[in-house]
Amino acid sequence: MPQSSSPVLQNERADILDILRGVALLGVMLDNLFGFSGWGFLTQVQREALPTWPVDAILGFIELSFINGKFYSLFSLLFGIGFSIILIRNEQKGINPLKILYLRLFILSIIGAGHLLLLWEGDILFLYALIGMLLPLFRKCSDKTLLIWVVVLIASPLLFDAMSVLFQYKNGYFLENMAKVIDKRTGIPVDDSFNQYLYSKSDTWQHWRNWQASGFFYRYSYILDSNRIPKVLGMFLLGFYAGRKMIHVQLENYVSLFKKVSRWGLIVGIPAAIASAGFEFLGKGIPNAMGLAHTFFYAISVVPLCLAYTSVVCLHWVNKKGNSRLKFLAPLGRMALTNYLMQTIIGITIYYGVGFGLGGNIGPAYFIPIGLCVYALQIAYSNWWFKHFNYGPMEWIWRQLTYGKKMPILKNNS
Repeated sequence: MPQSSSPVLQNERADILDILRGVALLGVMLDNLFGFSGWGFLTQVQREALPTWPVDAILGFIELSFINGKFYSLFSLLFGIGFSIILIRNEQKGINPLKILYLRLFILSIIGAGHLLLLWEGDILFLYALIGMLLPLFRKCSDKTLLIWVVVLIASPLLFDAMSVLFQYKNGYFLENMAKVIDKRTGIPVDDSFNQYLYSKSDTWQHWRNWQASGFFYRYSYILDSNRIPKVLGMFLLGFYAGRKMIHVQLENYVSLFKKVSRWGLIVGIPAAIASAGFEFLGKGIPNAMGLAHTFFYAISVVPLCLAYTSVVCLHWVNKKGNSRLKFLAPLGRMALTNYLMQTIIGITIYYGVGFGLGGNIGPAYFIPIGLCVYALQIAYSNWWFKHFNYGPMEWIWRQLTYGKKMPILKNNS
């Protein structure tokens, strides 16, 4: 007899998935700091004028090589595993999983749209929700077909970028033009002085709203230009495949696979990542023909390194028989949505003119240590939180709206 759908309970959760979410949050935060701090908007001349420049250059290259894209890919992988868990749990109960899945994604899209339009243009949640709605199209695919789709989607930017070079166009050109029209109307500078606009201490609230007015269009112009959609869908499907195989609940059976993936992921990924970062530093992007070299090395570095990092964590977890200090990251990962949104709020507070205004003229030598302190704070308050509560605040809201059931958030009410 069909049962009612319900969220995964704490005693049903796989710690390794929450730990991996915690690891992903570190990489995502470090990546995003290059935007929050304003470093990503500075010209090369402005960067070299900072007193920390030599160190900044090294840290920037390391981030671009070994962090950029790799941890968003891990989040995408985990998203796909989560999809498989929802599918398997509901099908075992005799419930059609599509209704709950689409409702869950619809609510996530609302949260993401609020984050994107009201707080920060660098949001990833809205994109994940939209792409996630394509996943049910693949639920009946065989394992072999899934893996073929993974390879095709992850390699597809090579074809798309080759077409851009051949016909000299950028996928997101029309959105970028719309953003520039909005900037002209709101008064955002069109010269290099725009990189101080968010960090000015005058008219800060209006500056922030003006920035957000065009932020959506710049963001999705970049997403189209960088072929983010097929890459994310490819990682979703790889996660769906891993979840279907239940790898996360029988790690011991995949030790040999983890060893191979970690070894070859590092062998292939490290030199490719360094080459990719090198081409990006040259500033030759699509539709310039040299941009194809960056596209190629990026494609063969991001996924291999993401999977190598994941495999190393899994091997460590197996070797420690679940008694690793990495357990401290599990609460962080259990409330990944809350912590991701908190990183935005903290980043705006520290760096934007509406807050302390520290951004716009500091480099990685300063904002990376600040970020690591924020991450340590998130680990601490996440561990404290779950001593008293059953869910993270945003996770509780998400589940309440999805399942329509009263779920006690306080532990003493459960």
